[in-house]
Amino acid sequence: MFISEIKLQNFRNYKEQSIKLNKKINVFFGDNAQGKTNILESIFLCSIGKSFRTNKEKEIIKIGENFSKVLINYEKKDRIGKIEYELCEKKNIKVNGVKIKKLSELLGNINIVIFTPDDINILKGGPSGRRRFLDMMIGQLKPAYVYNLNMYLKYLEQRNTYLKQIKLENKPRDLLEIWNEKIIEYADKVYRYRYEYMERIKEKINEVHSSITDESEKIEIEYISDYVNKKDFKNKLHNSEKNDINRGFTTKGIHKDDFAVKINDKLINIYGSQGQNRTAILSLKMCELQVIYDEIGE
Repeated sequence: MFISEIKLQNFRNYKEQSIKLNKKINVFFGDNAQGKTNILESIFLCSIGKSFRTNKEKEIIKIGENFSKVLINYEKKDRIGKIEYELCEKKNIKVNGVKIKKLSELLGNINIVIFTPDDINILKGGPSGRRRFLDMMIGQLKPAYVYNLNMYLKYLEQRNTYLKQIKLENKPRDLLEIWNEKIIEYADKVYRYRYEYMERIKEKINEVHSSITDESEKIEIEYISDYVNKKDFKNKLHNSEKNDINRGFTTKGIHKDDFAVKINDKLINIYGSQGQNRTAILSLKMCELQVIYDEIGE
């Protein structure tokens, strides 16, 4: 895959900028605060549909302007394409001139792996960052994964709302089964995707890490999930029902998934040095790159 051109308008510190890229390696260099990372952010926006730097998307609009645009032309082995991202009052994204209705229609057009200084927090921080890492990688390759994950989260939110209503409004408990069935259905699909891709990373990561560390360290990765199968998860939901009602949210499920990384049999987020955490996340990103290549051949 090759990004041939990036066009920016009112994007961060850029009024108007057109950048032609080389098919091989491209290096952006310059003083601080000149807009190097902004270029990477524009690529990320057109690949994932959101920024890796902020949740407040209007921050990308140049100060004093009321809209921002990014256009990316790209080439794959079997096609060329164009992504347009526009932000004003609303966000509009077009793929080859056609406005998309949901983000899953964007994913997979431009496949990317991003490695930033903040990525060390994927391992050192909480489980949500590690789930986001998985969701981004799988979502690029399997847009159906994003749909299934969003459906799971939708019914999870509805279940949580009803749990509060049982506690505060004495709603009937037996109606919980409606939401149990739905989250079991989508949990099964999401788990299968995550398990498959974690297995693919596990196959690759020790070889990648050994090459980076001159075989001085052994790395292991373990997928952690409440989920085993539909029957087991159904039992867990029933067994935790009383606790869930008291707490007002669902305590079991794939929304709690995590993965643990060990270096020489020690958990890296507890015992690892700063350098080991950096090397381990680099190994994860290199594995992500290889998984994408295995999947799409580019």
